[in-house]
Amino acid sequence: MAGRTVVITGASTGLGAEAARRLAQLGATVAVVGRSPEKTAAVAREVGAEPLVADFARLTDVRALADALLDRYPRIDVLANNAGVVLTRRSRTEDGHDTMFQVNYLAPFLLTNLLLDRLTTAGPARVISTSSKANRSARVDLDDLDGARTRSEMLRYGMTKLQNILFTRELARRTQGTGLTATAFHPGVVPGTEINRDSPLIGALSRYRLLGRPATVAEGAAPLVHLATMAEPETANGDYYHCLKPNGPVHPQAKDDQLAAGLWDRTAELLGLRAP
Repeated sequence: MAGRTVVITGASTGLGAEAARRLAQLGATVAVVGRSPEKTAAVAREVGAEPLVADFARLTDVRALADALLDRYPRIDVLANNAGVVLTRRSRTEDGHDTMFQVNYLAPFLLTNLLLDRLTTAGPARVISTSSKANRSARVDLDDLDGARTRSEMLRYGMTKLQNILFTRELARRTQGTGLTATAFHPGVVPGTEINRDSPLIGALSRYRLLGRPATVAEGAAPLVHLATMAEPETANGDYYHCLKPNGPVHPQAKDDQLAAGLWDRTAELLGLRAP
């Protein structure tokens, strides 16, 4: 990874921080992006990286982050959209969106699009999105993008992770031939990570192994590191990995190209973006 620049969001703790450490050890220049100034700076110092603070619950922070990245890095080889949150109570951001919808899907969609020219012109690049096996229990409605009609918070979380997979599929299609590749992955259920800070239910289910065998932080980071370093990323373009296994199980909607295109267009319109 020497000579390559890797941007990791949600890198102030958990699997994002672990991936930052491992990629820095491989020689990459890592931009450590996190919500907490103190935790983000600590990880950045540890890996000899630059800390960048952004709260994805504020779209102004996302736009400022994109500006900072474009100003600092003439090339971006890997963008890891790893920041995310699980909530047990519905809340809205200052931008007027459901918090999980914005943090897990809308903000990374915006960041990727703001960096897209740099990603597609500076050489072969990769966009990697942290999704979840929770995608299988949810569905996406183009007339209800933030899941306002979904009563369960866990189903809304799963919806955002299904949106990540559809975004990955459509990004791969729209940028075909540019050298950019897009993948998504489920890291496993990693108890105690920052994403579960507001969801004690997930922590309890994980401790009692009701969500399967808990993964370690290192195991959770392994798919991200693998996708960032694999020799032939085009073979996985548009794919979803279940941990380290390609072609992971997904909701039937995840393979709907028309839905993926429609979701992209609706999201771009919501954000006032020009579709590439």
